[in-house]
Amino acid sequence: MANHGADEPSSRSGSPDGEDRASEDRSLLHQRLAVQELIDTEVSYLHMLHLCASDIRSRLQQLPQGDLDVLFSNIDDIIKVNSRFLHDLQETASKKEEQVQLVGNLFLEFQEELEQVYKIYCASYDQALLLVETYRKEPELQQHIQGIIKAVVPQAGSSGLSFLLVIPLQRITRYPLLLQKILENTHPDASAYPVLQRAVSALQDVNTNINEYKMRKEVASKYTKVEQLTLRERLARINTHTLSKKTTRLSQLLKQEAGLIPRTEDKEFDDLEERFQWVSLCVTELKNNVAAYLDNLQAFLCFRPHEYNLDIPEGPAVQYCNLARDLQLEAFLEFKQRLEGLVWQPLCSLAKALLGPQNLIKKRLDKLLDFERVEEKLLEVGSVTYEEQATRHTYQALNSLLVAELPQFNQLAMQWLGQILCTFVTLQRDLAKQVLQRAEGSMAQLPHHDVPEPAFRKLVGDTLGRTSKQLHSFQENFEKVLPPPTTQLLLPGSERQVRALLSRYGPGKLYQVMSNINGTGTLDLTLLRGQIVALLQNKDTKGNSGRWLVDTGGHRGYVPAGKLQLYHVVPSAEELRRQAGLNEVPRCLTPEPVRAPVPSIPTVNQVIAAYPFVARSSHEVSLQAGQPVTVLEAQDKKGNPEWSLVEVNGRRGYVPSGFLARTPSPVLWGWNLPS
Repeated sequence: MANHGADEPSSRSGSPDGEDRASEDRSLLHQRLAVQELIDTEVSYLHMLHLCASDIRSRLQQLPQGDLDVLFSNIDDIIKVNSRFLHDLQETASKKEEQVQLVGNLFLEFQEELEQVYKIYCASYDQALLLVETYRKEPELQQHIQGIIKAVVPQAGSSGLSFLLVIPLQRITRYPLLLQKILENTHPDASAYPVLQRAVSALQDVNTNINEYKMRKEVASKYTKVEQLTLRERLARINTHTLSKKTTRLSQLLKQEAGLIPRTEDKEFDDLEERFQWVSLCVTELKNNVAAYLDNLQAFLCFRPHEYNLDIPEGPAVQYCNLARDLQLEAFLEFKQRLEGLVWQPLCSLAKALLGPQNLIKKRLDKLLDFERVEEKLLEVGSVTYEEQATRHTYQALNSLLVAELPQFNQLAMQWLGQILCTFVTLQRDLAKQVLQRAEGSMAQLPHHDVPEPAFRKLVGDTLGRTSKQLHSFQENFEKVLPPPTTQLLLPGSERQVRALLSRYGPGKLYQVMSNINGTGTLDLTLLRGQIVALLQNKDTKGNSGRWLVDTGGHRGYVPAGKLQLYHVVPSAEELRRQAGLNEVPRCLTPEPVRAPVPSIPTVNQVIAAYPFVARSSHEVSLQAGQPVTVLEAQDKKGNPEWSLVEVNGRRGYVPSGFLARTPSPVLWGWNLPS
């Protein structure tokens, strides 16, 4: 009994230590099992990724490549990252005592890479599911896909593609849970404990960032769509809700412009937007220039001097024709095709790629106005509704996405633009080299081939100088014969308006409308071709020099500058008789109903156009000043001598008789390249 009583306290005193040791052993065992589970599941996961990327994707080649890119997204990048991660994870098994701490450090090391590859995959996951749904509507295609997946991954069952596509999402969300399990079985005093805490927090942040990125992408995809809507479709979308939103935004903007409320400043975004707009302007200008270059090149290819019969049986002219034919049919035609394929089409693709960001930037401004309004309410009231909170999140998502991705987009766009320019320069250089190679044999047979280059340049310069003087002399004689040309016929009954504008603004401010203008804006004017306006300002309120402020004599508004041309005021007949002693000079006016005495056309058939004239109907024909004209009848069908039937470039029609003049007889000149 005594011995039993002595042993009992000893048994009670040793029990807590034994329980602590047993608890530590259990925790250590569970910790090792959790680490082993992490490694084993990573091996199975990576094996499944390889099956998707190699076996399944390769057997789905009947699907369009675009569909495969959406379905499997950047799975190859995920495989690369997770393969390295698994390799390092398996190496920790050789260091049992430090394994848990090494696992925590490994997750911290791969945190950024895991976030980068998984956020791209997760962002395209919803779009991949939409494709899966479309496949289910086609029984034959769905059966074919199910057969492939069942043969490779039997456990997928009826879920098919959906089962495979969700695996990466499940894996990235499971990492924090696996780490948390290891952490729970690690003693707080252990050196690995703070490392595991940071790793759990890091992987939770990774999942949070992926969700935010996915949300930003969803918002962006909603607003990057560039829809070509008709006016009727736009009007159909207008309702009380949209009107209310637009009115509120306009009110917010006007308050900011008036200085009543502060404007939200974001220098980082403003700098990025300025650079983007600069890139966009460069692309637009280059596209316009290349388009003009291609038009000129096409016009050059349409001109074929080698097809003309020069009646020269042999000599340099024939040699030149042969060379011109070879260059035009081969060298220049090939250059045009390469230019369209390697420069024009990539440039159009780049311009199209800019539309999405441009639309996002515009939407950001709208959402910024909504955001500022909600922020004001939050400061005043202290709370906002669910919809207003969603408005704040939408702006924050748009702004974060643009700030994060505009730098990369600007850089890629600049590289793209630089490659296009380099390609254009290379094509020009190749063309010059090819032309020189082809012309090398022919140049020896051309005149002056043995003349040194400086002497040849001087020879050409002297010849061009003499030719220029002859052309200048011809121009002076021609201008003495013809009065100053006008641009267009005036509208009937507009003389009084022209005189009023002339007396008020002077001749230097008068412009004539070259084609009909249909005003679309509130301050835009609708004008007819031939109408005279006075220039008030050569730019609009935003500094755009393409829109001019004009006065019609009754209304003021904006018109496109490209549709205006300076109006040359034609002096009256009395003034012309005093100045030049001519009998009568026709005024650029449409004939009035009351017939005035108009001089008849000279009896000769060949005359020239004294003024440019634009045909307004199929019965009329257009003229250019100085153009040769053949008069068929010096009056119209009713015997009115104010209109004449003429033939110009094979076309027949009526023109004002006052727009025709006798053909001047200047001294004939000729020039030849000295031999």
